Amino acid sequence: MIAYNPKDWLIFIFKVHRADTIRQLFPLLLMVAIYSAGIAWWELTYFGPEHSWLKNLPVLHSLLGFVISLLLVFRTNTAYDRWWEGRKLWGALVNNSRNLAIKLNALLDGQDTDTRSFYRRMIPLYAKVLMAHLQAEQTRWSLDEKEHPEFATIDMSKHVPNQVARLMISKAVLLHRSGKISGDELIVINGELLSFTDICGACERIKNTPIPYSYSAFIKKFIFFYIMTLPLGLVFQLGYLVVPVVTLVLYVLASLEIVAEEIEDPFGTDTNDLPMDKISDNIQRHIAELI
Repeated sequence: MIAYNPKDWLIFIFKVHRADTIRQLFPLLLMVAIYSAGIAWWELTYFGPEHSWLKNLPVLHSLLGFVISLLLVFRTNTAYDRWWEGRKLWGALVNNSRNLAIKLNALLDGQDTDTRSFYRRMIPLYAKVLMAHLQAEQTRWSLDEKEHPEFATIDMSKHVPNQVARLMISKAVLLHRSGKISGDELIVINGELLSFTDICGACERIKNTPIPYSYSAFIKKFIFFYIMTLPLGLVFQLGYLVVPVVTLVLYVLASLEIVAEEIEDPFGTDTNDLPMDKISDNIQRHIAELI
């Protein structure tokens, strides 16, 4: 995720960063500019202002522009809600990891270094394997078997976060059976242990349920036909200025759709996605301090 100062207006206006939509849209913008220039030449050469049916097209465009603005507002709001929900889930993961570490530090015997070392490794590991799971990549953390010997019991072809959560819960149950923690103390940490899987399931719901295809396809088609007909009605008012005007309108409308597409899946590797790697590192540092 890009770190920035919202008060630096000049940087926002003049800096073109790697995720700027103008880079992605440039071929399309160029094509529409050429198309608009062709329409302008054709109408100004072979037609005249007396063709009232063309002059009245801006009335239709103003009505359709209102409709498309409502659609894009709903689209961007829905996408941002998904991004923000993902951020809240990872914030809950941070807090639950801290709470579990604080409780374990208070409940475990100071001489029980094996159990302390186990949870010091496994709690941060859950965040890392969850990040890799959501990004649909084979987790690179599995290669570090010296730091995480528990991977010898994990099947990497299956759901890795669930298996890491299983190891932590199994360890807690083993501590209870061996008499190192009481039943009441097991209940105290049970909520945090279960929360890992709850957070994973909620993140998977966002990841695996994109905006319906029909809705996304309709918006793209709507924008396309709106832009393709826009030069026809604006030529007599703007002349060849219709080329930059139509190109600018396309840039604004298409950019909103691209931004919505990028943030509706907050668990990817795009510039504006959640900084899950940084959050995972913070969890690891905090757990090392607490246990």
